[in-house]
Amino acid sequence: MRGARRAAPPAWPGTPTPLGARFRTGPDGVAGTNFALWAGGAEAVRLCLFDERGRETQVRLTELTHEIWHGFVPGVLPGRRYGYRVEGRWDPWTGARWNPAKLLLDPYARAVDGEFALPPEVYGHVRDWPEQGYADTVRDERDSAPFVPKGVVVHDDDDWSDDRRPKTPWADSVIYELHVKGFTKLHPGIPEELRGTYAGLAHPAAVEHLVKLGVTAVELLPVHQFAHEDHLLRRGLKNYWGYNSIGYFAPHVAYAASGTTGQQVGEFKRMVRALHAAGIEVILDVVYNHTAEAGELGPTLSLKGIDNRGYYRLQPDARRYADYTGCGNTLHVVQPQVLRLITDSLRYWVTEMGVDGFRFDLAAALARSMHDVDMLSPFLAVIAQDPVLRRVKLIAEPWDIGSGGYQVGAFPPLWTEWNDRYRDTVRDFWRHALPDVREMGYRLSGSSDLYAWGGRRPYASVNFVTAHDGFTLRDLVSYHGKHNEANGEDNRDGTDDNRSWNCGAEGETDDEGVRALRRRQLRNLLTTLLLSTGVPMLVAGDELGRTQGGNNNAYCQDGELSWLDWSLLDDPDWRPLFDLTCRLIALRHAHPVLRRRAFFSGRAHSADGLRDLAWFTARGTEMTERDWYAPAATLGMYLSGRDIPGRDERGAAVVDDSFLTVLHAGHEPTGFTLPGAPWATGYEVVVDTSGEEQLRAPGTVLDADTDITVPARTVLLLRVV
Repeated sequence: MRGARRAAPPAWPGTPTPLGARFRTGPDGVAGTNFALWAGGAEAVRLCLFDERGRETQVRLTELTHEIWHGFVPGVLPGRRYGYRVEGRWDPWTGARWNPAKLLLDPYARAVDGEFALPPEVYGHVRDWPEQGYADTVRDERDSAPFVPKGVVVHDDDDWSDDRRPKTPWADSVIYELHVKGFTKLHPGIPEELRGTYAGLAHPAAVEHLVKLGVTAVELLPVHQFAHEDHLLRRGLKNYWGYNSIGYFAPHVAYAASGTTGQQVGEFKRMVRALHAAGIEVILDVVYNHTAEAGELGPTLSLKGIDNRGYYRLQPDARRYADYTGCGNTLHVVQPQVLRLITDSLRYWVTEMGVDGFRFDLAAALARSMHDVDMLSPFLAVIAQDPVLRRVKLIAEPWDIGSGGYQVGAFPPLWTEWNDRYRDTVRDFWRHALPDVREMGYRLSGSSDLYAWGGRRPYASVNFVTAHDGFTLRDLVSYHGKHNEANGEDNRDGTDDNRSWNCGAEGETDDEGVRALRRRQLRNLLTTLLLSTGVPMLVAGDELGRTQGGNNNAYCQDGELSWLDWSLLDDPDWRPLFDLTCRLIALRHAHPVLRRRAFFSGRAHSADGLRDLAWFTARGTEMTERDWYAPAATLGMYLSGRDIPGRDERGAAVVDDSFLTVLHAGHEPTGFTLPGAPWATGYEVVVDTSGEEQLRAPGTVLDADTDITVPARTVLLLRVV
């Protein structure tokens, strides 16, 4: 039960900026907090303060400046919990959904205390109205305050002067996508009380793995405060991935070990500092395309009750929401107040929380103007000119589910993109499903067909074979179809287009031949990824052979199915995969020819006819136009270290070794003739993924102009000598 309502303290005028709750010293040196809330069409706003016993005190904000309600409340100190009640018309037919019975989370709250449950009281409408077709039009008068989390006043007491951002150039980056809880929850080297938290990720045992692996950035699955969907809670599940944001300034409270009344903010900052000290950047996966309030039948938690029409895209029938996200609603980014909310949030995480970049979920939805995706949209224009945001790493997931939403290759030069064309092509090549090797040639060399325009560079392509969404790498070679029964949706959820191959048996097997082939395929996929031009992205646990049992949509699996199994590091079947991944990343860091800053020209730059990039058939001859269109399972790629464009920091020419990579996806061995002059006089074996049946140990030297046998399904990396 909520405590009794207390008498309201006086509210001084305060200021309309900054938005949110900011503790400061007010007039006459009085300590207190300034509260400011944009609520454009509201008729009145009441600030609700809660003490440690849950008793509510209401303060009417009477000052209104440019649609911002504001006031300074003396004596409100850091750690105080609060929310808002906003008054206005209830007219769902015109999109007006104000309901002062519902306590609303401040969109600018920088900490949240409590978790969202979804009882009927937190809905602005009568959720259980008998006529469900009209339920969203009947206002629910029950008080939601006892059932919703509260914002927390936070003290700005941090100084980042001792922090050193790694500032890794894009071309040198290796990204590691991880889940804060899943990465740390079962780690034996992390104290139990810190597992699953920001402090756990900052622990030396966690950082040690990242450093040993050699990645330069972690990309954290959503850490903005999020809520669980009603349909999951009804099935006893939770949203594990977190793509259901409700607080764009607050670190998700469930990942905090130190406390929930503001301590989570400091804990997150200490995590960032620890990763920076190890030379690792922090990139956040952010979800500004929709919120946890869903559609017209969703709960009223924040924006819907502050100004529904001002924050969300509505259909011509304003009862309904435009949905380009598949999650029930879409933020109306063209509106100035929504654009301000997003950019204020982004700047906050950079300047006050120390992060180094962002990956934007369903970024095409943010780039829509009134309807269509528009690369001159207000959102992209604001980012391009912002002095803070244009300097950090920006990654687009370049699609949404709306008409015209697939925009791979279309984002402007400031942006990099998740390249799903790379993912699909590499998967198809290694399951021997490509009709020819044209597409593979583009993907290995930086996807110039997609990105060689407008000054974009090869690192505009974030290359990945797996991501959080879909099969793990091990499951990609172990399952033909998805196995999502644990999600409670009769295996209907998740994609059926996996481009996977189970190597002859579905799921786990005792057949050692199948197991060995799967391990080889994993080596092939990882080697291809880490030798390709562009920015490689690994998923946490793929280097260990992590499995989800064939579940390709584990968004609601907050348990051992999703958490990293660290015992794999001690498993003789899987430890070699980790060691190979470390070696490949180190090789990439050591050789600039593998992380080019400009696209290949394919032209000779010297009299001997040596080009910066050349392609070879299994006969050892250069690829002709006809060869590109012919069915083939074998491709040779020559990278010249003599013709790397650009100069180093001291202005000297960049010179490196030259390499020949041979990729053979056929199910039988093949002969391959090693190219002779002018390409090489000999080759040294650097990587041979044939593994247990490896015929050529690293360091073996092979003569040019000789025929070698490449085992079935193998990558050979050869250094020119």
